[in-house]
Amino acid sequence: MSITLTESAARQITAHITERGEGIGLRLGVKRTGCSGFAYVVDVADHISDDDVLVENRGIKIVVNREHVSLLDGTEIDFVRQGLSNSFRFRNPNASGECGCGESFSVDAHGAR
Repeated sequence: MSITLTESAARQITAHITERGEGIGLRLGVKRTGCSGFAYVVDVADHISDDDVLVENRGIKIVVNREHVSLLDGTEIDFVRQGLSNSFRFRNPNASGECGCGESFSVDAHGAR
């Protein structure tokens, strides 16, 4: 499995974990919702369970539940500042479509790669 972070995303994640005072890395997942079918879930990872897959990029541990691997494999995470708004952006090769806000996505009937 491959998930990559831009330098901007890595800096933001590191700063958030440092400010929080605990955490081992980033937990990335999906949930069924949103206008396109799936929404990204981003949180601080406090532990790794037997159901998780661990990857590391730019010195950041990224924890993904095995159930979500096929939907997230190959995703690049960026952190973008636009005016007064800041957000993570996802470039997901498994997504066949996205909503206008970029926070939810769909996959075709054949599923993720």
